[in-house]
Amino acid sequence: MNMNDILETLNMIENENLDIRTITMGISLVDCADGDIDLACEKVYKKITRSAKDLVATGEQIERKYGIPIVNKRISVTPISQLVAASGGNPIKYAKTLDKAAKDVGVNFIGGYSALVHKGMSAGDLALIESIPEALAQTDHVCSSVNIGSTRAGINMDAVRLMGNIVRECAVLTQDNMCVGATKLVVFCNAVEDNPFMAGAFHGVGEPDVVINVGVSGPGVVRAALAKLPKDAPLEVVAEEIKRTAFKITRMGQLVGTEAAETLSVPFGIVDISLAPTPAVGDSVAHILEEIGLDQVGAYGTVATLAMLNDAVKKGGVMASSSVGGLSGAFIPVSEDAGMIAAVEQGNLNIEMLTAMTAVCSVGLDMIVVPGDTTAEVISAIIADEAAIGMINSKTTAVRLIPAIGVSDEGELDWGGLFGKAKVMPLNTTKPDMFVHRGGRIPAPIQSLKN
Repeated sequence: MNMNDILETLNMIENENLDIRTITMGISLVDCADGDIDLACEKVYKKITRSAKDLVATGEQIERKYGIPIVNKRISVTPISQLVAASGGNPIKYAKTLDKAAKDVGVNFIGGYSALVHKGMSAGDLALIESIPEALAQTDHVCSSVNIGSTRAGINMDAVRLMGNIVRECAVLTQDNMCVGATKLVVFCNAVEDNPFMAGAFHGVGEPDVVINVGVSGPGVVRAALAKLPKDAPLEVVAEEIKRTAFKITRMGQLVGTEAAETLSVPFGIVDISLAPTPAVGDSVAHILEEIGLDQVGAYGTVATLAMLNDAVKKGGVMASSSVGGLSGAFIPVSEDAGMIAAVEQGNLNIEMLTAMTAVCSVGLDMIVVPGDTTAEVISAIIADEAAIGMINSKTTAVRLIPAIGVSDEGELDWGGLFGKAKVMPLNTTKPDMFVHRGGRIPAPIQSLKN
């Protein structure tokens, strides 16, 4: 390192909103399974608090040592449906155990109140899914996810139909608190096992017993770098600048993750190089696209600029670390991105354009507030559309919709903090009910035949 590198990094942190978005400790709970749910919960609590007792302190120590903000310290665990399969009983007990453990070790969120049902549902899966609304209403730190499809398996439409009801019920049970329950639930296609970002993180069965994964941020840094280019710079020059900037951001994530893993005496897993925005001014993926040349995100050309950004971020990241994983690319959460919020408020960004954008971004339809009277069938159909994009394109896609129960169609939900705020976004209300209620499974596409 030389002095210019140090000064450049300091400027990124102080003026361009560069941070480590999360250090996430993945913890396997497979060895906590027990036929007695109370004993299983006791084992879960002990393992989480033992494994993560120094996680927050380690993150704070690294912040002080390098001056790098680490916004969140989080935990992901084995999908709880697997423990429910062994123990039976009320899954809410696991949710409350996870919440207590998270509070006692001081982390921001704990993910893994999850089920993987892309090819079918067991009794444990079904029990957990049906408990999600109550679990998220009764806890503060627990996040939930359900994987309903994959390129190899197709789309489980029985699960899709069920999740439309679950999403809506999450909002109904928390309508007195900005429908916050739905903000903590993600419905996936092609979910990954090492995702450090919430609300969709869980600890996959192929992962180590305990592992550290890191999620970086940095939309503001990318935008600042592009602002220094001439306005007529060719797009290949723009892409190269994004790659160079992503390289620097990923190096920082690699440093933090490696040091955290060594301090905690656990393996280092991956750096997720996703550009994760916040509602803060200057920390927006939408503003990067506008710096590239759009008057406002949502204009024609939005998908093309996002595709270039996502690809360049990945290319820069993999040059900086051999441990790039998770989702890695660019997030487009509507309520968490100042530029997206503005575009929706001005009527320039709608659900159709966002759906098109998900074909080339890291995840999918994220943190979108929809009318409170949206039916469960419409929500299910949106989930199915998004899953189809992921299935056909062999990529992760997800849906995190928040029905604004009790809020007018001209109103908004405001959670503050990283969740931000969002106006109610109108939807096409043409009924997809017959399609949704057919059930069954959309077969895997020909792309699934890789062997």
